[in-house]
Amino acid sequence: MPTAATTARTLAEALPYLRAYHGKAIVIRFGGRAMADPALKAMFARDVALLRLVGMKPIVVHGGGWRIDELLSTMGLPSHREQGLRVTDARTLTVVEMALDELNQERTGLINQHGGRAVGINGQDGRFIRAVKRRVPAAPGGAPVDLGFVGDVASIDVELVNLLLSREFVPVVMPIGVADDGTAYHILSDRLAGELARALAAEKLILMTNAQGVVGRDGRLAWIVRAKEVESLVTEGLVDGEVRERAIAAVEAVRSGVRSVHIIDGGVPSALLLEVLTADGVGTAIRSDDAPDFLEDSRAYLFDA
Repeated sequence: MPTAATTARTLAEALPYLRAYHGKAIVIRFGGRAMADPALKAMFARDVALLRLVGMKPIVVHGGGWRIDELLSTMGLPSHREQGLRVTDARTLTVVEMALDELNQERTGLINQHGGRAVGINGQDGRFIRAVKRRVPAAPGGAPVDLGFVGDVASIDVELVNLLLSREFVPVVMPIGVADDGTAYHILSDRLAGELARALAAEKLILMTNAQGVVGRDGRLAWIVRAKEVESLVTEGLVDGEVRERAIAAVEAVRSGVRSVHIIDGGVPSALLLEVLTADGVGTAIRSDDAPDFLEDSRAYLFDA
């Protein structure tokens, strides 16, 4: 067990981070095995509540693919994927919305239990997430792929999110968007989190997954990496399916004004706090191609804030 002196020193070391990120928006994509583990779920909710209570502005975007698969199996409905993406017909979309709504309410309730003021919303609320049908190019020699009710973000009206943040609420966003004709589409939570971070000009985008982060060509975890290096790894097929969508979202975000993007392992207890409030971190930090040296820039930013 840590001594009182160790605990005090840890809290003191968090001070520059608390000062630097006070009042700043931090978009967090919550997913992976942490969503299914009761202890990790409770810990995440507590950490989000803590960030809000110390003056930061966390926004949670959650996934839920594992729960969707469970419900489909329970209901005897097939689950078919093309190029790693779930083909979603009308019946499947109904199950998707059921699963995501259940998870959204659970996340919201847990954050509230730990002293936060969370509000669950989805893109159909005020039509604040405008979606378009996702187009997937055909594989070489294959037929065009129709994913059904799977969408991409066309635009985000951040007025609703900013209103909630101004009243010290924590928005918990369900990844459903709506097209101009009123059709609902399921959007990948990684892509939605990235687009939301860009629209809010967020300080950070944190993508929680089941992997440690981005692995470099040497087979080792890359702690700090530029966007162009990540893009090259993705193009060469060196980023596996678990991290690929996160890596794409990360590159797009840092090139659109988000200060830093972090891909972290949600299976690590208190991964969120370790990444935001310590110098060590628990995953890969991705920065823009033209940013100054990450460590020196971060140190100057934190201690001059």
